[in-house]
Amino acid sequence: MSLKIRMSRGGAKKRPFYRIVVADSRAPRDGRFIEKIGFHNPMVPADHAERIQINLDRAKHWLSVGAQPSPRVHRFLADAGVMDKPSIPEQTKKNQPKAKAQERIREREEKAKEAAEAAAAAEAEAAEAAAAPAEEAAAEEAPAEEAAAEETNA
Repeated sequence: MSLKIRMSRGGAKKRPFYRIVVADSRAPRDGRFIEKIGFHNPMVPADHAERIQINLDRAKHWLSVGAQPSPRVHRFLADAGVMDKPSIPEQTKKNQPKAKAQERIREREEKAKEAAEAAAAAEAEAAEAAAAPAEEAAAEEAPAEEAAAEETNA
């Protein structure tokens, strides 16, 4: 018999109230359960004390016996410090863009990469062009200085 720690819905229409119960996994959601260990009232504010209450001792007992919590109850128990936080799954195929959208994204990335390379090449050419006139000016000044030095020596 596999045990689940899950929520059983109660309350009126559009006014939900959940009992946190330990039940056989084959039992109906709102049907037979083994033990009630807490409740969850989503209609009160999140910081209110009456929003969620769990008997942590009983929850620990049932977890040690092998009961598996539902994802929502797992989160409640993790917030209470009984269990580790559930891991967030990596991206799945369903939440990724479709094939054409991925192709458009790849094309945009390639264009951006090419534009960045072109800008870097233009910058390098501009730096070379700026350095080249400075070298030519220095080369032109050197013979003029030599001629002036010869005139003063003569």
